[in-house]
Amino acid sequence: MMGSPMGSPRLGGGSGMMPGTGRVRQGLEVGKGTRLPKGLVGRVWREFARPYRGRLALLVVAIAGASTLTVLPARVIGEIVDVIEGAGGLTGAARDAFAAQATGRLDLLVGLLVLIALGAAGFSLWQRYLSASIGEHLIYDLRRATFDHVQRLPMAFFTRTQTGALISRLNNDVIGAQRALTGTFGTLVANVVQTAVAVALMLRISPLLTALVLGVLPVFVVVARLVGRRLQALTRESMALNAEMNTQMTERLNVAGAQLVKLFGKPDRESEVFAEDARDVADIGVRTAVVGRLFFVTLTLVGALGTALAYWVGGRGVLDGTFTAGQVVEFGILVTQAYGPLAALSNAPVEILTALVSFDRVFEVLDLRRPIDDADDARPLDADGPVAGRVEFDGVSFRYPSAADSSLASLERGFAGVLDATPGPQVLADISFVAEPGQRIALVGPSGAGKTTICHLVPRLYDVEDGAVRIDGRDVREVTLGSLADAVGVVTQDAHLFHDTVRENLRYAREDASDVDIERACRAAQIHAVIAALPEGYDTLVGERGYRMSGGEKQRIALARVLLKDPAIVVLDEATAHLDSESEAAVQAALETALEGRTSLIIAHRLSTVVDADEILVLDGGEIVQRGTHRDLLAAGGPYAELFRTQFAEA
Repeated sequence: MMGSPMGSPRLGGGSGMMPGTGRVRQGLEVGKGTRLPKGLVGRVWREFARPYRGRLALLVVAIAGASTLTVLPARVIGEIVDVIEGAGGLTGAARDAFAAQATGRLDLLVGLLVLIALGAAGFSLWQRYLSASIGEHLIYDLRRATFDHVQRLPMAFFTRTQTGALISRLNNDVIGAQRALTGTFGTLVANVVQTAVAVALMLRISPLLTALVLGVLPVFVVVARLVGRRLQALTRESMALNAEMNTQMTERLNVAGAQLVKLFGKPDRESEVFAEDARDVADIGVRTAVVGRLFFVTLTLVGALGTALAYWVGGRGVLDGTFTAGQVVEFGILVTQAYGPLAALSNAPVEILTALVSFDRVFEVLDLRRPIDDADDARPLDADGPVAGRVEFDGVSFRYPSAADSSLASLERGFAGVLDATPGPQVLADISFVAEPGQRIALVGPSGAGKTTICHLVPRLYDVEDGAVRIDGRDVREVTLGSLADAVGVVTQDAHLFHDTVRENLRYAREDASDVDIERACRAAQIHAVIAALPEGYDTLVGERGYRMSGGEKQRIALARVLLKDPAIVVLDEATAHLDSESEAAVQAALETALEGRTSLIIAHRLSTVVDADEILVLDGGEIVQRGTHRDLLAAGGPYAELFRTQFAEA
C-alpha cells in the first residue's frame, strides 16, 4: 500500500537509544515543568463531576462530620485531666467529698468520648460509601467515554499508536483521575474542617499561644513550593515509563509477538529490555518515594517543634497559674491534630496538580479530533430503499493524513516532541471507475500501487482528499457510518478472529443470527464440516486472533461472517494470498457463493483468481494505467500482459 502510515514515526528531540539494545526509548522528559492547561478543573466539573454534585454535597457533610468528631476528643480529654487534677493535693474528707462530686462528671466525660468515637465511626463509614460510589461511577464514565471515543478515531490513529500506552490511559490514568476527584477532594475537605475546628479550640484557650505555635507555617509553604513541581514532574515521568512497559508486554505477550520472539531466538534480549523498563519504573518509584518522604519528614520535624513549643510555654503557664493542666494537654493534642492537616493543606497544591495530571492525560485522548464521523445531516444509506451496491470513484485523489492530524505524541513510541504536520505523499491520483450492482471489479498491480487504499475508501476507513466515493449515487461522507458498515463486507488477507468461540466470532456480524443462520452461512463458505468435526463444534475457542485455526479455516470463517452480515458490497483484499493450494481451492469455491449477486472489489496478486472479473483495473503509482477484461488486456499488451506472462512462466 503506497504511502502507508505504518512506518516508524519521526523521532523528536529528547529521545535516544537504549544502550546495547538498539531500541529507541520513549522521551521521558514529557511533562517536566509542563503546566496544566487553564480551565482544567472547570472542565472536570462540567463534563464528569456535575452528575454527582448531590452525592458530592453529602460527601462534604460526611467528611465534615468525621473530621469534627476527630478533633472533639481533645476538648473532652482536657476536661478529664482537669477533673483528675482537682483531686491532687487533697486529703481526707476533702478528697472524699471532691471524689464523690467529680465521679459523676468523669463518668459523663468518658461516656461522651465513647459517643464521639461511635459518631466518628458512623460518619467514616458513610463517607467511605459515598466516596466509593462516586469514584467507581466516575471510573465507569471516564472509561466508557474514552473507549467510545477511541473506537471512533480514524485508522491512521491506530497505525501509529502504542497499544500498551493507550491501554494505560484507559486503566492507570482513569483511576488516577478518579482519585483526584474523590481521594484528593475528600482529603482537602477533611483537612480544612479539621484544621478550622482545631484552631478554633486552640484560640479559645489562648490566642497568643495559638499565634506562637502557628508561626512556623511559612516553613510549610516554602517546603511545599520547593517539592511540588518536582513531584508533579516525577508523576508524569512515572506514567510515561509505565505506559512504555505496558506496551512491551502487550506487543510481546500476544500470540504473534511471542511467536516472533521464539522464531528469532530473542527471549534473552526481550528479558533484558523488559528488565531495563521495569528497573526504570522501580527507580522512578524510589525517587518519588524519597522526595515525598523528605517532604513529610521535614513537615513532621517542624510540627514536632511546634508541639514542643506548646508544651514548654503552656507548662510554664501552669506553673504561674495562667493555664490549667487540662488546658495544656488539650492544647498539645490540638496542635498535633492541627499540624497534620496544615501540613497536608500546604501540600494541597502539589497533590491537586499531581492528581489532575491524570485528568489532563485522559482529556488528551478525548480531545483528539474525529475527522471521520457522521455529518450533521447524514442519512442511512438504505433510507430510500434496499442498497443496490453501485460503487463509483469519481476523480479520487488521496494522501494519508499527517501525524499531527491523526495521532498523539505521548502515545507514540520513541517520540517526545511535536508531531510532524506534513501530510503523507500522494497515494492515489484521479481514480475514476464504476462497479455496477453485481459486477466484479479486480484491482491488480505491484505492491504500493494503491489497491488496498482504494478498498479502504469504500467503507470510509479514510476520507478522500479530492473527488468522491459514491454508493448508489450518494457520497459516503453524507451517509451514516452504521448504514455504510452494514452495506460493505470486507475480508482481508489476515482475517482477524477474537479470542472467543467460533459461534460468537460469527455472530459478531449479526447479533440476532440464529444457529440455523450461522450454519447456513458456514455451509456456503465451505467451513461447516470442519467446524462440526471440532471437539466442541461451534463452541470451540479459536484462540487469540484465531491462531488455533489454520489460515484457510480462518479465511472461510471470515467469509461465513461476511455472508451472515449479507452486505450488498464485498471487498476482498488478498483473501487467498497466503493459502496452500487445497485451502485456496476451498476458499475460491466459497467465494463463488459469497460473491453471487453482490458488487465486489477484489485485490489479487494471483491473476488466475481474477480472470473472470467483469473489469480489471491495473494500478501503478496510484494511477489506473490499464483497464478492461482479462482477454482485452492480454490482447492490448502492456503491464497486465507482462505480469500475466511472468506468473504463467513461474507456474
